[in-house]
Amino acid sequence: MTRFYSLILVAVALSWSAPRTEAFCGFYVAKADAQLFNRASQVVLVRHDDKTVITMANDYEGDPQEFAVVIPVPTFIERGQIHVTDKALIDHLDAFTSPRLVEYFDDDPCMRRMRAMAQESAVPSAAPAPRRAASGSALGVSVEAEYTVGEYDIVILSAKESDGLSTWLTQNGYRTPPGASRVLQSYIRQNVRFFVAKVNLGEQARLGLNMLRPIQVAFESPKFMLPIRLGTVNANGPQDLLVYAVTREGRVETTNYRTTKLPTNLELPVFVKQEFGEVYKAMFAHQVAKENMRSVFLEYAWDMSWCDPCAADPLSSHQLRELGVFWLADASTPNRRPGMKSGAQDAFVTRLHVRYDGEHFPEDLFFQETPDRSNFQGRYVMRHPYKGEITCGADQYREELRARHEQQARNLATITGWDLADIHRKMDIDAPPAEAGSWWERLWQRR
Repeated sequence: MTRFYSLILVAVALSWSAPRTEAFCGFYVAKADAQLFNRASQVVLVRHDDKTVITMANDYEGDPQEFAVVIPVPTFIERGQIHVTDKALIDHLDAFTSPRLVEYFDDDPCMRRMRAMAQESAVPSAAPAPRRAASGSALGVSVEAEYTVGEYDIVILSAKESDGLSTWLTQNGYRTPPGASRVLQSYIRQNVRFFVAKVNLGEQARLGLNMLRPIQVAFESPKFMLPIRLGTVNANGPQDLLVYAVTREGRVETTNYRTTKLPTNLELPVFVKQEFGEVYKAMFAHQVAKENMRSVFLEYAWDMSWCDPCAADPLSSHQLRELGVFWLADASTPNRRPGMKSGAQDAFVTRLHVRYDGEHFPEDLFFQETPDRSNFQGRYVMRHPYKGEITCGADQYREELRARHEQQARNLATITGWDLADIHRKMDIDAPPAEAGSWWERLWQRR
């Protein structure tokens, strides 16, 4: 059965058939990437001044002749403004920015005690520096241009009425979903063009391609936004959208919806290592429900010259340029921000994750770039107990472990909404005993 979710979040998919912070010293062990979410679309937005390059990933599966997409664009698009690229670039960016699970291992409590005593008697030293690294006219539709780019046939349209545009699409082999006309009309009133793409089967065969490559479009507009409303017209339930915004100055946030940081830097039980994907999906769903599906979530914000911990290597200058980071187009040109160190990438990435439908997200997404360059990542920690022989303070260490395990269980219950008793069973620990009596009896019972 045909399945496609890509571009549906930033466009309306049409077909010939019905559609469907601080330095890290542990070990990185798992990540929560886009593949966890079945209906996730991925969009890379490169933005500086009024210039935007948008890269839209495809996860379309099925007969390629059934693929088509319509995207509202703010201005006329020339042939040279359209490009196709390798999906591996987006996969790399996804891996680099994914929320990640890390693990630590307790050392011998006796050695820890000796180090603490030594530190108490040592002369205080200066704090270490922060770690860095490197005929359509009768319908009111005008065909303004037609191009073939890679495996895609692309038409640039303008329209006066949504009914005329819907009729033109139908006459040309497309089938618009019910309700599309109303949303199309809202874009027509803004005097936008429509970027229409479908697969050129002959070119696809000639190029020997099995998968559809991401489409890239470069344009200029004072609006920093992403059109998502058309994607809700034929959506079967809520959808996930991952936006990777690459800018020069700092973090990107939404202006017409709340941008919320995901819970981060929490210790979780060690069994999470075997099921981190399910844990992260449960956590994200729980946070979406808490915000009544009206927030955009920040998962990552970081200077692209380094990472800590690294779920993937930082992208090279060549990879960033291929994604559209135009200010890195000539490496020999001194085109850096004032005060920027030599060798650093002049790019900052923000990863935003939104789950949405037409009811809760009735508007397109509008963004702004902020000067905030502080680092943020979804980071979750496992801490393994010491397994060797303990020759001092064993009772104290076991008591510390009991308290730590209980806090880990409560952390997991809080962020996922899972039942605490079920978590205790998976951890193979007993729940702490309930205190008897009323609050005033408990107040003085230990006197």
